[in-house]
Amino acid sequence: MLTETIEQQLEKENMSLSEFQELLIRLLNYSILCRSESQIEQQLYDRYLRISSLVNEYLQMIDVRVFHEPRFEYIRLYPPSSQVPGMEEATQTAFSGSLRSRLSQQEVALILVLRLQYDKALREAQVDDQGYATESFEAISIAMKNIIGRTLPEKPGERRQLFNRCKKLRLIEYRNEDDVLKSESWLKIHPMIVSFVNDEALQALESPAEQSAARENPDLLEAISSSNDEAE
Repeated sequence: MLTETIEQQLEKENMSLSEFQELLIRLLNYSILCRSESQIEQQLYDRYLRISSLVNEYLQMIDVRVFHEPRFEYIRLYPPSSQVPGMEEATQTAFSGSLRSRLSQQEVALILVLRLQYDKALREAQVDDQGYATESFEAISIAMKNIIGRTLPEKPGERRQLFNRCKKLRLIEYRNEDDVLKSESWLKIHPMIVSFVNDEALQALESPAEQSAARENPDLLEAISSSNDEAE
């Protein structure tokens, strides 16, 4: 019955059920669609625009929320009980699954620093027309040490893994894998970072007192991570 209703709606847009399924599977598996990322994501993003109401209604049945940023052309899914930018506070519901991803303390630290550096670039009008902020890996390393009291991993493999994690979350872009090992190389911080890190987590590191607490008490990062689990 539900399938027939969906097919009727899809027929109005000259779209097949398999195309609808492909879009949903991609969203649920990755929870992110960024039009500029690849040709495949461009096609899926444009497909979403054609049937956004149907996709949103379908996902709403399982309490998965869709955050769409048309200016920067990306979509992110949020699992139940997550705080979604621009939406009312979510109700508390039990949930565990592929949408929710537990971040390590090191990942939380880096992501918070990326958000702070992005906000700084915004204040200084240092973002490009697509909303990206450009920072050197050296600047990120210095900010990590000054704000969080942590250093980036010394081992090349661990450092690559840390930055690759953020890249998979579409929070940053850089050209080559080995760029993360070169202080003079540059990365671009995606405007998606603003919707990924909620204001409560950011406020935990905005004052000198809180920065000092984060340096002296690593468990603060664990608390931030626990209260700010995000969609992958």
